[in-house]
Amino acid sequence: MAEILEITMIISFGISWPLNVLKSYKARTTKGKSLAFLLLIFFGYIAGIASKLVNETYMAQIGQKWYVLFFYVLNFIMVGVDLIMYIRNKRLDKLAENK
Repeated sequence: MAEILEITMIISFGISWPLNVLKSYKARTTKGKSLAFLLLIFFGYIAGIASKLVNETYMAQIGQKWYVLFFYVLNFIMVGVDLIMYIRNKRLDKLAENK
């Protein structure tokens, strides 16, 4: 049951991140975004991935439970892309200020 709940959480976040990246791409601004929040989520996914990698029980069953780690990594990548969008949008904000 715990695995089902964990997968549900990871998939829910996984659906949210691509939508957030698209919003960041279209907005072309950092207004309304929090770098601290993005970094906390980013490091949280690092911790989640590391917890799976150091869990001997999980690693012994990785053949059957690879999908859990897959979704952690996928979400980590999405947050990384959103961080890249933040950097891009911060530059665009500075350019707009200088005009």
